[in-house]
Amino acid sequence: MTTREATVLIVPGLRDHVPQHWQTLLASRLPRVRTVAPMGRGNLDCLKRIGAIEEEAAKIDGPIIVVAHSGGVIATLHWARVTQRPLRGALLATPADFDQPMPEGYPLRGALEAGGWLPVPRNTLPFRSIVAASRNDPLACYKRATAFARSWGSKLVDLGEVGHLNPASGYGDWPAADGFIAELDAAAFHCRPKQCLTE
Repeated sequence: MTTREATVLIVPGLRDHVPQHWQTLLASRLPRVRTVAPMGRGNLDCLKRIGAIEEEAAKIDGPIIVVAHSGGVIATLHWARVTQRPLRGALLATPADFDQPMPEGYPLRGALEAGGWLPVPRNTLPFRSIVAASRNDPLACYKRATAFARSWGSKLVDLGEVGHLNPASGYGDWPAADGFIAELDAAAFHCRPKQCLTE
């Protein structure tokens, strides 16, 4: 029995379009991909971001693997609570800890709360997921990222000291993302029927 090829749905964080961001570079080389349009930090309406993810997911025929970064991870968590669309899996890279104060230049906690982002969902996800965490992420300490992965039922991957895994931290391309996507995709072939929530 074969499994349909998955489409990658890229969910950016609270940023504008960045040509050299690893998500942008990833999208340029994948054969089946859709990207939720970046919305920047000017509009912090979480419901609007959830709607944008749902709109892009609706355009995909077949299974989906989400690749989210930073605040996009948190948006994905909120979307997962309301969508009826099953996922094959999700790569959740350096999730931002919106429950804690953000560094200077990022939204204040009060603004995130007013926008509907808080609290960060802690429910177990109904699909396979990998949390790729950094040891020196200014937006989430490693201990908190570990706690998030445990509560979401995710596999935790220690990336070492990669900052926030963005151009400001020296990334650029992130080839490891391809391997994590392949791992999530391959897992669909090895699950027991009741565990396969994506077909």
